[in-house]
Amino acid sequence: MRKGQYRFIAGFLFIPVALYLIFVIWPYIQTFGYSLTDWKGQSQTFDFVGLDNYKALLQDDVFLGAIWHNIQFLVFIPVITILLALFFAFMVNAGGRSRAGGVSGVAGSKFYKIIYFFPQVLSLAILAVLFNAVYRSDGGGMLNGFLIKIGLVDASNPVEWLNEPGFVRWALILVAVWHGVGFYLVLFSAAMQSIPRDIYEAALIDGAGRAQSFLRITLPLLWDSVQTAWVYLGIVAMDMFVLVATMTQNMGAYGGGPDHASDVMSTVMMRNFLYFGKSGYACAMGVIMLLLTLVLSVVTLRATRRERIEF
Repeated sequence: MRKGQYRFIAGFLFIPVALYLIFVIWPYIQTFGYSLTDWKGQSQTFDFVGLDNYKALLQDDVFLGAIWHNIQFLVFIPVITILLALFFAFMVNAGGRSRAGGVSGVAGSKFYKIIYFFPQVLSLAILAVLFNAVYRSDGGGMLNGFLIKIGLVDASNPVEWLNEPGFVRWALILVAVWHGVGFYLVLFSAAMQSIPRDIYEAALIDGAGRAQSFLRITLPLLWDSVQTAWVYLGIVAMDMFVLVATMTQNMGAYGGGPDHASDVMSTVMMRNFLYFGKSGYACAMGVIMLLLTLVLSVVTLRATRRERIEF
């Protein structure tokens, strides 16, 4: 390649790379620098404290509890979302039988795709507000109203879905799954449509049922898409700020209640940064979040690596 061609390519790359360094990499470097200080966020004067903020994090029960909550979200949100999305995608693409005896989606597949994808059209903040109405602890809440109607809950003692430490995280997981299933259904459906129908029909002739077709054909051929979905959902589970802060905002600054039962790393970080004025300490939390997210991505990609299956 000639020098002129190098200059031509470098000319196109210079501006986007410079913008990436300025607006993405440089803020990360600044955050790490501030995490080594006692910066209060209100002025440009601060003192260097070294690793004191990181040592304090190891003794911060609220932050350590938030990490544990993130781990719980990290386990349940990807697993439930991917399993449901795979099941629905299989049913709307290969779960039925055509009149000619071939493989097709179940009746009404196009309608089901629209219904499943609808929650993805709404922002997570809007869904959080809607589900606040669903989880209301008085008789006006949709969920309590339904349970009272069928006699499973006493009208004088409704369930405090968002005010009970044992329920609040499951309530948040339900909303996250509700929001994500439709998107990953479309992702898996697009990948599934590239699988030749002849493979399913050959398996059908050999006597394979729906479960065998899914486990032996669909899942192995969609593994790359599943791996991608797992990484993205893992990143979602490591954040959860919008959902937690919106749905539990009446339980303290930036949510996290009751009694920190729904706190995640991002809510603890924002509370320290904007409410308590401990900006340097919050920056240390941000660095820990970054490192954990990177480790999560690497571990997930390596743990789910397998030989590519061609068809």
